[in-house]
Amino acid sequence: MLYLVPTPIGNLKDITLRALEVLQSVDLILAEDTRTSSKLLQHYKISKPVSPYHQHNEHKIVQHLVDQLSAGKTMALITDAGTPGISDPAFLLVRACIQNNIKVETLPGATAFVPALVNSGLPANRFAFEGFLPLKKGRHTMLTALAEEERTIILYESPLRLVKTFKDLIQYFGSERLCSVSRELSKMFEEHARGTLQEVHDHFDNKTVKGEIVIVLDGKRS
Repeated sequence: MLYLVPTPIGNLKDITLRALEVLQSVDLILAEDTRTSSKLLQHYKISKPVSPYHQHNEHKIVQHLVDQLSAGKTMALITDAGTPGISDPAFLLVRACIQNNIKVETLPGATAFVPALVNSGLPANRFAFEGFLPLKKGRHTMLTALAEEERTIILYESPLRLVKTFKDLIQYFGSERLCSVSRELSKMFEEHARGTLQEVHDHFDNKTVKGEIVIVLDGKRS
């Protein structure tokens, strides 16, 4: 059995009772960054073997994990924050489990884009989640296509690239497109900046920006 277990995106209290029960019960916890996950596990006094599983080793170890699961081991996959598979590793292992008739169970729980979308004030009935934009190759193609998207658009971005990304968004979407930026969700310094692309760009320009970033963009209006 493989469990996909969402973990808090900031506030350690944002974990479900069921998630804690699963983490206490499995034979092995797979963690994107064992140092980050150790803080959560220590906080809840969970003492289980922890092994790294991330984008740099997943191709190499996926078959080994499948062999262990097939032999009867139970594992929980967690990432640094949020739900595994949402802009984080999980797909390769889940696919391999399905191909090998290993049961996969995904627990409901925290993910950053949902509170950011609902808090944005932009339409939430239809949306396109795109995760991180390509850094170079494919960036122009992606932005050109998204500029025509009529649904609300959700992006992730690093604080170091936020202002540059807003310059690109203004270039492709126009300075008056409405947007919202959510930062440090569920943490002490949670911030939501809303307005036009130009207004939000100016809000963050020349500032030291920290934390995880979710950008929500209004879709193209006909």
